[in-house]
Amino acid sequence: MLAVHFGAGNIGRGFIANLLFHSGYETCFVDVNSEIVNLLNEKKKYRVVLAEPSQEETLVENVRAINSAQNPEEVIAAIAEADLVTTAIGPNILPLIANLIAEGLRKRVAVSDKPLNIIACENMIGGSSLLKEKVFEKLATEERVQFEGRFGFPDSAVDRIVPNQINEDKLMVKVEPFYEWVVEETKIVGVKPEINGITYVHELVPYIERKLFTVNTGHALAAYFGYYFGVDTINSAMDNAKISSLVEGSLMESGEFLVKKYGFDQENHKNYIQKILKRFSNAYIVDEVTRVARSPIRKLGANDRLVSPANQYLNIVGKEPTYLLKGIAAALLYDFQGDEEAVKVQQTITEKGIESAIQDFTQLKPESPLFKGIVEQYQKLIDQK
Repeated sequence: MLAVHFGAGNIGRGFIANLLFHSGYETCFVDVNSEIVNLLNEKKKYRVVLAEPSQEETLVENVRAINSAQNPEEVIAAIAEADLVTTAIGPNILPLIANLIAEGLRKRVAVSDKPLNIIACENMIGGSSLLKEKVFEKLATEERVQFEGRFGFPDSAVDRIVPNQINEDKLMVKVEPFYEWVVEETKIVGVKPEINGITYVHELVPYIERKLFTVNTGHALAAYFGYYFGVDTINSAMDNAKISSLVEGSLMESGEFLVKKYGFDQENHKNYIQKILKRFSNAYIVDEVTRVARSPIRKLGANDRLVSPANQYLNIVGKEPTYLLKGIAAALLYDFQGDEEAVKVQQTITEKGIESAIQDFTQLKPESPLFKGIVEQYQKLIDQK
């Protein structure tokens, strides 16, 4: 079986392709990084190391790679033959691969009537749906009708911490032991891919929001609070009692609305929160707060990991959150000069004031109860500096 996977980075190699290999797939990576592509084609295997005391190693084999910038026709041909297509490239890059996928699907229907599923494994809600939208924009009307029943774009939720790393062996990847890959079964076409490690569910949104507003929210807040308190790494931040208390408080708030909204078992969700907090504290994963905090404009967006849970807490629980608003304020104070978005946020605050910045980046209106709360928490953090 052949899987075409877009993205030969750490997530692609250490998580997705790792599971594909152990499920009997040959993985053909698609990337523009010539060094990694060439190494994959030369070695045809690489090591995945667990970030835990045992440092257990797994050898991932049966891999190859195509440079999509240099050899787009090879990518198109591979899609035409594939049994599965996956991505781990980042939400902003998905639209950039739509044309290649559209051409690959065109070539496929010309030679085969075999269905194909394309699964975007990204840190976002509806990644596969977005990719489908961008692919279908490239199609004629009659092609859209033909492709609709032939090709599935099931949404998925993925969760595994893979820190930035520089290894002497440039293909080796260190990953945390925990992982989760949940896929929406109802959007699968043809035979459901048998992949060890995938959990198929009928309704994906509860699992996406649980992950996004627990793992992603907590990770981001550990970074923003860590930066505020002058701590360099996530695990060091979580060793700080004040920071860990702020992060846990935020996740208890997000957990309260998640339990009410989706009917998760309250005790199970509390255990889930504690598991996530322990993952952030893993001493074998040294992740810089400035990496996890990067792109604050995106993370301050109305539907992202900071503002959305605060809004949902207000609407579903009926109270104003405290910890989540303090986390948003900490993100607005994030002034790392090596991050273009952080610089832009600080420029906006300097030139237009904090209220305008909140409105611009969070889309919250001044009349929102959350708006005033963020201003108050922002001022408290400044006063405590």
